[in-house]
Amino acid sequence: MTEEQRAVHDEITGGPRAAGPQAFRLTDREGRLEGPFNAMLAAPGVGGPLQRLGAAIRYATALPGRWREIAILEVALARRSDFEWYAHERVGRNAGLTEEELSALRSQADAPTFDEAERTVRSVCRALVAQRDLDDDLYARAEAALGTTSLYELVVLVGYYDTLALSLATFRTPLPAGEPPVFATEP
Repeated sequence: MTEEQRAVHDEITGGPRAAGPQAFRLTDREGRLEGPFNAMLAAPGVGGPLQRLGAAIRYATALPGRWREIAILEVALARRSDFEWYAHERVGRNAGLTEEELSALRSQADAPTFDEAERTVRSVCRALVAQRDLDDDLYARAEAALGTTSLYELVVLVGYYDTLALSLATFRTPLPAGEPPVFATEP
């Protein structure tokens, strides 16, 4: 690795993602970054700021963990991103999502245990990945249920995880060894 690549690698492996309990590995047995992080080393001048944005979204927003993980899983489902689903299904469990709720997310069914705010998060995410915008009614509902700050953070989260899904697909990032694919190969 170049000095710049090593700096990004060390930020990821030594930053907040590495602290506390980990729902999924950041590196493989040889120390190579897993998931979307390895591709960030291809252009460390962009990869570094991108991974810092991701850390900010995960650790410096006011979004409750359940909201954040519902949103990430909705993006993973919409983009059929195996790695994002694999990783954030595990993080979602740690954030309190039940097996029934995870199943409802994956099958796009109603989750009766979601409260109004969580249902709104889900609706916002679905609209953003499908239409790249919110209609006036959904915007008003989201602002009332989530507040302006959380709505902004949610929009940025969706954009960030959409970017990761694009990178994961483009660079054909595999799941960790031994993990089965989450989505069928055909849409």
